[in-house]
Amino acid sequence: MTPEFVVEIGRRAIETVLLLSGPMLLTALVLGLVISIFQAATQINEQTMTFIPKIVGVFLALLFFAPWMIQTLLAFVQGIFSVLPTVGG
Repeated sequence: MTPEFVVEIGRRAIETVLLLSGPMLLTALVLGLVISIFQAATQINEQTMTFIPKIVGVFLALLFFAPWMIQTLLAFVQGIFSVLPTVGG
């Protein structure tokens, strides 16, 4: 197992984590921005008003993107397991 191989596995793992977390993070970002604009326009400064829409939005994004996320994660894990027999120890 070469250092380049380990770095490549780590790089792919980080890319996969960022790819999988992207839809939920973008949903929370967009909802937070929309709620902030609404609060600024109406001058409502209630801090708890932002939490419930974000939680619901992230949950809905998770439900919507779950099949794609599972396929992406399974492809990554299958790629790791397919390479393991070729790694000499």
